[in-house]
Amino acid sequence: MPYVDTRTEIVVSPGEGPKRLDHFLANRDPDFSRTILQRLILDGHVTVDGQPTKPSHKIKPGDVIVLRVPRAEPLDIQPEPIPLEILYEDDALLVLNKQAGLVVHPAPGNWSGTLVNALLHHFQTGTGSFSTIGGKERPGMVHRLDKNTTGVMVVAKQDRAHAGLVDQFKRHTIDRVYEALIWGVPKKTQGMIDVAIGRDTKDRKKFSGRTARPKASATKYRVTERFAKLAAHVELAPQTGRTHQLRVHLSAIGCPILGDPTYGGKKVGAIRDVVISRVMLHAKVLGFLHPVSQEVMNFVAPLPADMMEVVNQLRRLPLSFPALSGK
Repeated sequence: MPYVDTRTEIVVSPGEGPKRLDHFLANRDPDFSRTILQRLILDGHVTVDGQPTKPSHKIKPGDVIVLRVPRAEPLDIQPEPIPLEILYEDDALLVLNKQAGLVVHPAPGNWSGTLVNALLHHFQTGTGSFSTIGGKERPGMVHRLDKNTTGVMVVAKQDRAHAGLVDQFKRHTIDRVYEALIWGVPKKTQGMIDVAIGRDTKDRKKFSGRTARPKASATKYRVTERFAKLAAHVELAPQTGRTHQLRVHLSAIGCPILGDPTYGGKKVGAIRDVVISRVMLHAKVLGFLHPVSQEVMNFVAPLPADMMEVVNQLRRLPLSFPALSGK
């Protein structure tokens, strides 16, 4: 999306049946996902016969639709020389292995030292820039990982790429696999955690099944190794993309992620003499269809050193069990 205002006028043709406004626009312009178009509509940048409306508005023949894409605000966030592990980069997107402790985008309390600051510096010394769809403080951010979650992330450098990736995330066609070290051992070696979640009714900073607005959420899991009955190493495949989904789901089955006091309390800070310094969650695999070239892309990030050290310490605990086959 260029740094200028753009205006597109569309007259709905005769014979066009009743259709939601966001569906109609998404079918006409593949560069914009429904999510992005809904945001533009709700922000008043789309009118029908001169009037702002809702994404669900039913269009009819003869309607005059005007779509305005506002000029992106110049970033005033400063570039910072923060080391990054770049796994892949081209003109459309960038893939990296995010380290622990790195906040993805600026927000109150974290206006510097973020991934956005690091990428601004990277683009200064190389080529390219962010897509503009994410706005002033989240440019190029198609998805996010929590501050202390490590692993593979993709960042959009072009608006077309951003829209295409957002659409894939929304349709759940992205291949995602996480690894986690958890408190206790699930009763079954593998299974599906199917618990609708939303903002907790008692604590707005948390998500849980105790919510006024539950959203369907599902996570496949497989135990790959167990450490006596104290802890386990699991692989996770989220089937949906809710905030804190993996952390909430594992807590829901009585096996919160080690190092996650928000959903596991104080007990998950240590296993016997093994001290846990952070949330033991890692985005291992990210696979998607390149939104421009349509090439199948697949990236794997190995378990980071601090998680591997915890695994090795857990293996040395008495009565440690061998790795499970997952069958």
